[in-house]
Amino acid sequence: MLIIMKKTADETALDSVKEYLITRDFDIHQSTGANRIIIGVIGNTDTLDNGTISAMPGVLQVVRITKEE
Repeated sequence: MLIIMKKTADETALDSVKEYLITRDFDIHQSTGANRIIIGVIGNTDTLDNGTISAMPGVLQVVRITKEE
């Protein structure tokens, strides 16, 4: 799963998303670019609700990555 943060997302919003994921035992990888921050979520994300994460302050988009069969 990838979580793309808005350009305007502040550090508090970013920390809130990361804390939400870490407290649910997910590993994360943050990639900081010139215009966006992307959080890669590592683990079985089937238990995460896209709507809940999308509604968090600073979140632009949530993208699920499905494995090929």
